[in-house]
Amino acid sequence: MKKDKYIMIAAYVLASMTALTSCSDDESCANTAISVDKIFLQDASSTAETHNREVDFARLGQTIRIQGSGFSGLRHIYINGYDTYFNNALMTDNNVWVTLSSKTPVVDAEDDVRNTITFVKDGTSMTYNFTIRAAAPSISSISCTLPKAGETVVVYGANLHETTTVTLPSGNVITDITSDTDGEWFSFVMPEGEKTGGSITCTGANGTAKSPAYFNENSCYIIDFDGLGSQGFWSWSETGSMCNDEDLTTDPTNSGRGNVAMLVPQRLLDKGGIAAGKSRATEWWTAGNGNDADDWTWMTGENGLFDSDSPITDIALQFDIYCPDEWNGTGQIQITLQNNVSYNGYGSDESKSSSTQTYVWIPWVKDGKLTPFKTNGWETVTIKLSDFSKYANSIEDGETPIFQNVIDDRNNGSYKNFGFGFVNTDITVNGTEYPSSAFTNKVYIDNMRLVPCSSITVSDFPSETE
Repeated sequence: MKKDKYIMIAAYVLASMTALTSCSDDESCANTAISVDKIFLQDASSTAETHNREVDFARLGQTIRIQGSGFSGLRHIYINGYDTYFNNALMTDNNVWVTLSSKTPVVDAEDDVRNTITFVKDGTSMTYNFTIRAAAPSISSISCTLPKAGETVVVYGANLHETTTVTLPSGNVITDITSDTDGEWFSFVMPEGEKTGGSITCTGANGTAKSPAYFNENSCYIIDFDGLGSQGFWSWSETGSMCNDEDLTTDPTNSGRGNVAMLVPQRLLDKGGIAAGKSRATEWWTAGNGNDADDWTWMTGENGLFDSDSPITDIALQFDIYCPDEWNGTGQIQITLQNNVSYNGYGSDESKSSSTQTYVWIPWVKDGKLTPFKTNGWETVTIKLSDFSKYANSIEDGETPIFQNVIDDRNNGSYKNFGFGFVNTDITVNGTEYPSSAFTNKVYIDNMRLVPCSSITVSDFPSETE
């Protein structure tokens, strides 16, 4: 690619030589006035029609061709105040090529030089206003994708510096934004009356970014404990693992979420919590066989959110969690798309099996290290369907499972209940042993749902088809 880029630049140099108007000697060159007419992006990865595109901004790492006059005798080019290398061999009096160094300051540039290119010769200089951006901004996650009005939403990502506007799926534009100086996050308060689900779009110093289309998206509930989806239970007892309607509780944050599930019901916490080494400590299930909501075909088709042939890498399970006290060093949430497992937790055969659709989430292990888990209000957990055991193995074998595979697997099973629960066994993660201990935390779960999760790339040139 680099070779192609320099061949292309050389071609433009040769073409520009025919229109070359230069000064006659070094002294006159040093004093000839500099002017800039246009700046072009030299993008070797683009199409033949767009690789020499006129632009009004450029990003670090990109190569630009500056068209004008009086460049002969040029000694320095300062971009945002940074002395930027340019190759004299790739320069004429009318054109100069320069690659924006990754060391160029952007939001850290001094105000008097930010978004400027200064050309310096021995006898004269000239400054041209031109927007310089870092790498394109991106959104990696959102603290809570089903926020209530008045709750603060934190959006995480990269290069989100100086975010000035956030457009919600409804089209409502928010301008009251708190933005991280390092560009790693921004936050806003959820307004009243937002019903539309989809992507949020943000604009800042480095351009525009768009989230996956899962913000405020709640059209494919598995169960919300308030009438969408049906809870199922059997063999219930006061001291048993099975959870039923009596084990639901009212949202402790009083945010209007209605009924929520306690990961460990209060009746078990009252008896001392969950002992160390307990494999099947608690379990919550949907109704399963005979319940129309448990046939996920309804999520597809003309009125559905997904196509039946959607890759499952583009679909995720989301749920909301509220953990007011530190959860540290013991306990896991086991989630299964079908009732055919024993709830033995992380590292068990079922958690790795090609025949079970199981995922085990350990919130207190982050980036392979023990990190106490606690939420600031309700937060959203996102788990791709492709991370569930059967489908992860299938993808590793080179297959491309689709949503219809998930539907068929559930419908063809003996029991098509969706379930989640708590396991408190000893585990080993990345070679580190974590012996279990008694668990007495209050952890609240709500709004189990499927959502789109494919990332969205925003073009710098949106008028063109990506």
